[in-house]
Amino acid sequence: MSLPDIVPPGVVTGDNLLALLTHAKDNGYAIPAFNCTSSSTANAAMEAARKFNSPVMIQVSNGGGAFYAGKGIKDPNNCAAGAVALAMHVRTMAPYYGIPVVLHSDHCAKKLLPWFDGMIAADEEYFKQYGEPLYSSHMLDLSEEPDEDNIAICAQYFERLVKMKIWLEMEIGITGGEEDGVNNEDVDPEKLYTSPEQVYAVYERLSKIGNMFSIAAAFGNVHGVYKPGNVTLQPERLGKHQAYAKEKLGSDSDKPIFLVMHGGSGSTDDEIKTAVENGVVKMNIDTDTQWAYWNGLREFEKDKHDYLQGQIGNPTGADKPNKKFYDPRVWVRKAEEAMIERCATSMEKLLCKGKYEAKVPEPGSLPLYGFKPKATGPVGMVKDALGL
Repeated sequence: MSLPDIVPPGVVTGDNLLALLTHAKDNGYAIPAFNCTSSSTANAAMEAARKFNSPVMIQVSNGGGAFYAGKGIKDPNNCAAGAVALAMHVRTMAPYYGIPVVLHSDHCAKKLLPWFDGMIAADEEYFKQYGEPLYSSHMLDLSEEPDEDNIAICAQYFERLVKMKIWLEMEIGITGGEEDGVNNEDVDPEKLYTSPEQVYAVYERLSKIGNMFSIAAAFGNVHGVYKPGNVTLQPERLGKHQAYAKEKLGSDSDKPIFLVMHGGSGSTDDEIKTAVENGVVKMNIDTDTQWAYWNGLREFEKDKHDYLQGQIGNPTGADKPNKKFYDPRVWVRKAEEAMIERCATSMEKLLCKGKYEAKVPEPGSLPLYGFKPKATGPVGMVKDALGL
């Protein structure tokens, strides 16, 4: 059965999300998860998905949530409020793009658990009103903690998430490099490789609670882009994790575990292909799309430099206005267009391009917002969730 027959367009949660990721695992492709820090980057990711007929994941980090809220806001709830605001934007606009969108929160270390708690509170409030959570899935990254503590805390939170059919992504083993204030640049290289026993210990514990979870097993992954040879990815290790779990479970499936890939920027096509073949259903992309977004602006400034030095005066005349060049809607769009093309590259590498023919609605057929208004409305929902 084709993906459009089993998964609707718009934000997907619960059973639809499970169907989407199961289809990906069974059919040998993965879904790109793009870190977004603004409505502009979120729109670019969704536009790419529509243009190239692919499901997509929009994810927000703790720092991304703070930026979305506004750097001038110093309230302790800013990261959670920003994450909620991004989710409300995506929920409002996703139906217009006609493709499945997974709303996901990225790495949450132990010190960031108040942010995680705030998002779950918003999920519960949204679930109370609309019968589904605000977010499709969340990630706990407690890989810096001892394995026993990591798994125990994940299980504790998973008990809460399963009540809303929210997917849980967890990490065991460490992703190198630095991202969002977590610096693993000097970590012991051996810790960058997770063992089959570690992965199975996670599966054994979480599967007793529910089946909507995935594991980020480290196989040499590093956040960011580094010179060739500085990073040694070993995606074939993921196959060993699957084989070990299959034997322990007596499973008929060669890929009983949902796996995800972090630190994918700069990876070779063969490394990505091997990871997907071994059960990776999601790959994070951030560094490469950051560069693409900037490069779109950089190229525009280079091309139109002489039109961007003042409000009036350019090569066509000393009294000619330049508004049509410095208008943010012009240069931000150039950044978006470059990001869209880089998103397409990820979709091609992950083999999800063309998996979902976009179901763009007839003009004027959708409501003006992607939620059903109730007494409190979205503003009241956010305030209730954050205890404001």
